[in-house]
Amino acid sequence: MMRQTKQYGRSHVIATATVAALVTLVAVPGCASGAPGPGDARGPVAASTAPTIPPTATAPAETPAAPSTPQAPAPSPTPALPLSKAPRTIPAVREHVPARGPGWQPAPEARVVVPSADSAALADEGKLLAGELRIGFAESATPRKGDVELALGPKGSGTPESYTLTVSNGQVRITGPDQAGVFYGTRTLKQEVSGGGSAPEGTVRDAPAKPQRGLNLDIARKYFTPDWIEDRLREMADLKLNQLGLHFSDDQAFRIESDTHPEIVSTPHLTKAQVREITALAARLHIAVVPEIDSPGHLGAVLRAYPGLQLRDVQGRTVKGAVDIANPAAAKLVDELLREYLPLFPGAIWNVGADEYQALVYRDPQTSFPQLTAAARQRYGPTARVQDLATGWLNDRAAVVRSAGRAPAAWNDGFFTGGLAQPARDIQVEYWTGKEIGARPPLEYLREGRKVVNLNDEYLYYVLGEPNQFTYPDGRRIYEQWTPLVLRGTTAVPARYAGQILGARFAVWCDLAGSQTQAQVAAGIRLPLAALSQKVWDSRTPALDWPAFKALADRL
Repeated sequence: MMRQTKQYGRSHVIATATVAALVTLVAVPGCASGAPGPGDARGPVAASTAPTIPPTATAPAETPAAPSTPQAPAPSPTPALPLSKAPRTIPAVREHVPARGPGWQPAPEARVVVPSADSAALADEGKLLAGELRIGFAESATPRKGDVELALGPKGSGTPESYTLTVSNGQVRITGPDQAGVFYGTRTLKQEVSGGGSAPEGTVRDAPAKPQRGLNLDIARKYFTPDWIEDRLREMADLKLNQLGLHFSDDQAFRIESDTHPEIVSTPHLTKAQVREITALAARLHIAVVPEIDSPGHLGAVLRAYPGLQLRDVQGRTVKGAVDIANPAAAKLVDELLREYLPLFPGAIWNVGADEYQALVYRDPQTSFPQLTAAARQRYGPTARVQDLATGWLNDRAAVVRSAGRAPAAWNDGFFTGGLAQPARDIQVEYWTGKEIGARPPLEYLREGRKVVNLNDEYLYYVLGEPNQFTYPDGRRIYEQWTPLVLRGTTAVPARYAGQILGARFAVWCDLAGSQTQAQVAAGIRLPLAALSQKVWDSRTPALDWPAFKALADRL
């Protein structure tokens, strides 16, 4: 995560589909069969093969019985429908079963239909898609030719967020085991129609490789308007991304209205009403907001109102952004803030930070901070160190969010090894760097059995102003070189740990906030987000090369 000068910075796309196969006089070859397998270098899989069907030949006319008998006209050739091709979408669909047929396109009488049994669950998805396709919506209606039907499948009918999209006989049917899966099916249909005007005949079977896929946004250093954030949510939804990390407190500013501590809030900031609108839109788009109040470092905005809680070394010098974790008042203040904001964010995960606590970058923390050493030894015994006290702080904050039913997460350099205190086993690791003091190689976390989310600063950091040798990623390196297994630098961890890597987020960090406008940030992250969406949905080698992928994204 980037942060101060010394630290390393962390830094409505609708992907288009190719024109669907239309009625033509020329038949095309069938696609190769086979289901996708891990590691295959391929694109969307065509799961059946059909021979080319030539146009029907014209039979010779019979000789007329008499010159006075008029000759019947010869029949015209019968056109053959081509075998459909897989749609071009971002992310690409994982499997397409081709079929012969004209496909589907919106017509004036077309509707999105939701059966009565699924009305409560899918009405929002149906209304959204109907508005996007500019067709009608019919709740609890029987589908007819030209309609799009949305329906939930039986429980256990697929993996979470999976869907099946079938185009046949002039109709579209989208099913999935959960609301999110059906929603992602509507995103595929939207892209097909937006890109080519119609959806190809056949069946798409699709599911994500990773359960966590998203964007991390630093709104502490740079204020982003609610409208801008909501536009990013819509962009993310069309890319089938499902997580927005919201870092709203740091040394520079505290960006959300507070009732318990209004004295810490910066101007400008988001009101709680605006945050509720953002989280409500996110929920409708099946995006979870992961909030973060970072501590015990990166609390400069809070400490401006509470300078007595700031950490000082043995010579009395203040330590930027760091609270004195030996002072019980510091924990009380941070816990009050956590408890205030927990109801505001209904998502399942909360990031408690824990990174870059500056006491631990000193050569000898025990000597430099005798008050921390004394507190550590009082709590953990005579051999305890400052890192043990920092680990205790992490566990205590994790307990606060856990008590509210949230799963705790923390940055990887807040997890220390070799201490008396150990981080709680259920804290999810947000792995961003191996460069910081205390940061360990990814395998150490994975061998402990920990769950990890990938925010590799080598590929996934967009740091405003490009400090500390960061450069703005354009998406190409993500698309061509990175996979979720590449947690640190450019080297992948062994594939046997794939199940512990829950996904990835692309991170925007606003270290030099004025270096780009909101519009420039939106434009700059468009292609990297698209590339990320492809690799977390399907981490195998994509079928399209980068120029073709970029052209597909640029046709929006």
